[in-house]
Amino acid sequence: MRLLSVFGAGLVLAALGSNVCRAQDQYFDAAGVRLRYLERGKGEPVVLLHGFGNTAELWSDNHIVQDLSRDYRVIAFDERGHGKSDKPHDPAKYGREMGLDVVRLLDHLHIQRAHVVGYSLGGYIVSQLLTLRPERFLSATLIAGAGRFNWDSTRAALADTEARERERECISRSMIFRLAPPNAPRPSEDSLERMSARCLADTTKDRFAFAAIIRSRADQAFSPSAAAAVTVPTLAIAGSDDPEKAPLQALVQIRPSIKLVVVDGATHEGPRGILGRPELLIALREFLSKHAAPK
Repeated sequence: MRLLSVFGAGLVLAALGSNVCRAQDQYFDAAGVRLRYLERGKGEPVVLLHGFGNTAELWSDNHIVQDLSRDYRVIAFDERGHGKSDKPHDPAKYGREMGLDVVRLLDHLHIQRAHVVGYSLGGYIVSQLLTLRPERFLSATLIAGAGRFNWDSTRAALADTEARERERECISRSMIFRLAPPNAPRPSEDSLERMSARCLADTTKDRFAFAAIIRSRADQAFSPSAAAAVTVPTLAIAGSDDPEKAPLQALVQIRPSIKLVVVDGATHEGPRGILGRPELLIALREFLSKHAAPK
């Protein structure tokens, strides 16, 4: 395990401005579901998968697209159920289909192999995808998302609770509490109600699609033996104050070849969120360069 401190990391983001040209929306057909994607830069392809409730802009908002596109062909898309992509309400339209959408996007762009990076839900999607279509990837990076290699009745019950909360309020209090840093105070009732109101008013967010995604989690499950058999070079990154650190550590126990980087003081999201930490880009760039395609 490699532990990084912000004080020892180069501030690679300091020179990046926030006023950047937005890539033009493009769309492709993913087995009958219309998905929106963005491209920027040239070089080896790097596909970025955002977290639950986010959009492709998550990566540019955290200056990751701007940085990587200096050397790579960066491709980000709104996963089904999110942003400007289609939002089916049938759980059967999600599950492993969310990972196979990456392969469909590569096929659409005539890309044989790419690096793939997933954050939170995106990491869960990527982790399963490595057991389904490993031949399509040069490398994989799991940021605060380990995959559903430990699916059981307790997690199934939690998914049912979170899905019902989403249908009712658009947000899931259970998910908010689950991903909070250790010992962090719970949000007040007023703040939770404001979060719910904002979500319900946001036309890019569909609470019934969110619930369907959660209800499809069982279809994203895979066995520990399948996880152990993956040979795609894999980097795992998590904050020391992120509850998702422990599942990533468990995945490393199953597959010791995974390189795990823990960023000191980083959380799952928020002001100390892992995506905003310069150590993430340092580790990611080092890993991508190490696993470039043979010339």
